[in-house]
Amino acid sequence: MTFFRKLFRGSEGEVLATAPDAPPEGAAVVPPSVAPATGVQSATSDDAIWWDDAAPLAADTSPDETPTAPMGAMSMDDARKRLAASIAQSSPHVAPPKDVTEPMDVTHQLEDDEAPVLSARQSAQGLSAMAARDIGRVRENNQDSVFSMLTTLPRESTDLSVGLFIVADGMGGHQGGEIASRLAVRTVVHQILSQLVLPALDDTMSAALQPLMVSAVQAANQAIWDTAQAMGTDMGTTCTAALLVGHGLYIAHVGDSRAYLYEPGGLRQITNDHSTVGRLIQLGQLNPSEAREHPLRNQLYRTVGQQPQVMVDFIYQPVGVSSHLLLCSDGLWGMVEDPLLAQALGRSPWPQDTCNELIALANLAGGEDNISAVVVSLPLAER
Repeated sequence: MTFFRKLFRGSEGEVLATAPDAPPEGAAVVPPSVAPATGVQSATSDDAIWWDDAAPLAADTSPDETPTAPMGAMSMDDARKRLAASIAQSSPHVAPPKDVTEPMDVTHQLEDDEAPVLSARQSAQGLSAMAARDIGRVRENNQDSVFSMLTTLPRESTDLSVGLFIVADGMGGHQGGEIASRLAVRTVVHQILSQLVLPALDDTMSAALQPLMVSAVQAANQAIWDTAQAMGTDMGTTCTAALLVGHGLYIAHVGDSRAYLYEPGGLRQITNDHSTVGRLIQLGQLNPSEAREHPLRNQLYRTVGQQPQVMVDFIYQPVGVSSHLLLCSDGLWGMVEDPLLAQALGRSPWPQDTCNELIALANLAGGEDNISAVVVSLPLAER
């Protein structure tokens, strides 16, 4: 903990936010809307409060396909019955488990007459992540910055998996874009660590995640703006930051870097591009297939750090049956079409292999810009 505090000491600006009222349990997810008071695009979550250990998790209905070897011919019920019989036979004085159907990830104290239940199940795919970037084949320096972090927070009854993933695509002259993108990543990470991770370890966490994510990007905007004014430049960056907490994604987004979910039905973009072409597509005045060759495809109307204040899109998205999360800069999605992105995500369970393939595809297509990708393999159902 001391290491993190030293690492991020001196980060500029903290934005306080109050937690929105939690919706009733079981309520439907409401499409994003713009809050008039703050100018923040938001979406209402149907989850219970995220730090509540009793909050229900989304049902896991992942497909049966698995990239790892299957267990074998023995079914789960047969394995548990054989285990119980083996315990009873080898230790007559020890009773078999009373409820072998209880979820195995629940922490509880065994009774005197209980034996511990051995796990007979195998994960189809576990939680893992990789961030990678490449200079491409045209640019002289790399102005993209990426970040990936997975951790586990201890809770009272069961531990909570948390991940933070960021892609920032800098702009603004030689080295200016690189400085802006690194400042964005540094500031967002500092905000999340100081206001979420460290308080959670001390059991003092009380912040709501929507204002936390939005304020983190707004703090990055202030840090870059102040630096640009001092240096006399117009540096700026895109910033797409995704916070994974349990089975929910909390995304703060500015610019045209993108977030995708890979589902059984294919690849789905969950962020909107803050570009002229992106706006034309949203208004139905331009076909997405025409966007790659449009002369205004690189013209952004909203960035981080190029104005004193910025409006931040916030998206809440349940993971559901998705198998992968992809964050990427336009150096990837602008060079590689969605079907090829989806094919690469479905080819390997290892995020590092997927990142390498995605970068290679972008370079094979010309590598006209810096290329950044963050790939997260999401847990699939056990077999």
